Amino acid sequence: MSGRSVARSVVPLLLALGMGWWLRGLSQSVPAPAPVHAPTAAAGPCPGGAAPAYWQAPMDPSYVRPTPGKSPMGMDLVPVCPHEAADDGTVQVDSRTLQTIGVRTASVETRDLSRSVRAVGRVTWDERRVAHVHTKVQGWVEKLHVDFLGQQVERGQPLLEIYSPELVATQEELLLAARYRSATTASPFEDVATGGETLLEATRRRLELWDISTRDIDRLIASGKVQRTLTLHAPTSGVVTELAVRSGMEVAPNSNLYTIADLSTVWVTADVYEFELPWVEVGQSGSVELASLPGVAFEGPVTYVAPFLDAETRTAEVRLELPNPEGRLKPEMFGNVTIQASPHPAATAIPSEAVIRSGTRSLAVVALGEGRFEPREIELGLDTGAGWTEVRRGLEPGERVVVSSQFLIDSESKLQEAIQKLLAGSAAPPGPPDAADAHAGHEMGAHDTSAPDEPDTSPSPPAPDHTGHRGH
Repeated sequence: MSGRSVARSVVPLLLALGMGWWLRGLSQSVPAPAPVHAPTAAAGPCPGGAAPAYWQAPMDPSYVRPTPGKSPMGMDLVPVCPHEAADDGTVQVDSRTLQTIGVRTASVETRDLSRSVRAVGRVTWDERRVAHVHTKVQGWVEKLHVDFLGQQVERGQPLLEIYSPELVATQEELLLAARYRSATTASPFEDVATGGETLLEATRRRLELWDISTRDIDRLIASGKVQRTLTLHAPTSGVVTELAVRSGMEVAPNSNLYTIADLSTVWVTADVYEFELPWVEVGQSGSVELASLPGVAFEGPVTYVAPFLDAETRTAEVRLELPNPEGRLKPEMFGNVTIQASPHPAATAIPSEAVIRSGTRSLAVVALGEGRFEPREIELGLDTGAGWTEVRRGLEPGERVVVSSQFLIDSESKLQEAIQKLLAGSAAPPGPPDAADAHAGHEMGAHDTSAPDEPDTSPSPPAPDHTGHRGH
């Protein structure tokens, strides 16, 4: 290759290199554009040009950032203004949203609270008016005068006749004692005269302890004839509810022959749930309505509240005592019991629908006015069961609470609280670097002393020229 051809190929290459070198220096001399900052307070998207409190994903309210950007779904973050993100535990809701979700409020009132406790009742015997009939001697039943269940008896009415050899022997002793007393009454010896009387009284007392009436004993002494059988009489008026004897049976002192219940007064027992027990007290008035007697209410006082609960049903027995002169109330009838509880005066109360029960605590959303709401923890008292609940702590009369859509407001409050904690954590100053990071930074700094943000304007050495070797 000639020298002229070599010059023609080298000159354009040198011109291209020089032009590139000149353009590189020109680009480095142009100043970098100013960084883009978040909108200032004067140009913010909020009313009055205020800067937003934070930026939030439109489809995921839990995704928040302190500056504008994109959400994980690729959507632009929307600003949340300061008045919408209160950091004092309150929630700001605009009037349009309030109307859309149907927020209603009610006033905290001071009122007398009362409750009607309702339960299913069962008619049963008055246990104080139930009598058992036993014989005090061993013998055999000769004759039954009352011989079927449910038979009405009157006090003193004959029930049965019983033959007892022991009873016959005691009657004979009584007659002998009576004759001995008559024979010794005129004796000049005082001990003899009083001995007959003492023997007669002892024998007479033995018959009385066997439930033989004074009338029968006097008749026996007057007639002088031993009665083969002993007649047992009803100790009370009532209805025979148990009959455990028949003619010819052998009976003993431990045998229960009859059970007689007086139904002129009956009990109605009702099982009241545990949460209603604070309303029930002895002396309150109650009423019973029976399905067999529609429109008729039997009224009576509460005479007993059980001091313990049933382990299976978690209820306590409450007893009403009702008069039953006509016998219309029959044991084992079922009816609806209503107990009118005593009112609790001057109690702070709110509508029951305003209470949010979370399991561990109770809340109410308080309306502060101008669209601001505050979830507040409260302590509950009695529940009337008719739409009102007592508040013992947390609210004052005259305040207003939300009674509908309060769950949405409470959820928004918890969300904003979580966002504030997240923003506070992201804005916290970084802690001091650990030893490893400091050592790594020291090593890197030993080799780089230039400012990180300043561009490097020093010229780079030219690349070596190898064009001269192409000809070889």
